[in-house]
Amino acid sequence: MINNINAINSSLPSPTTAQKADKPGGGFAEQLKEAINSTNEAQLTADQAVEGLHSGQTGNLHEVMISLEKADISMRMFVALRNKAVSAYQEIMKMNV
Repeated sequence: MINNINAINSSLPSPTTAQKADKPGGGFAEQLKEAINSTNEAQLTADQAVEGLHSGQTGNLHEVMISLEKADISMRMFVALRNKAVSAYQEIMKMNV
């Protein structure tokens, strides 16, 4: 029983984690920057994999296809996020004040 309580307490966020989230400019904007950076990184990795396949440095077609699919999924997710943000902005602009 005590071990279960200790496990629950250790999984809870510490006050320093919560305080970091309250910093100005660290919320949604930081998450958006991370999403953009990870999408860009996936695209660059896929481009490098394709270039390696064309030059003969990489002979593994499966790895190249996996990196291409990761980049595609990352881009689709980012486009969906952008569409939701634009839709939310449009809904806010339609509100009467």
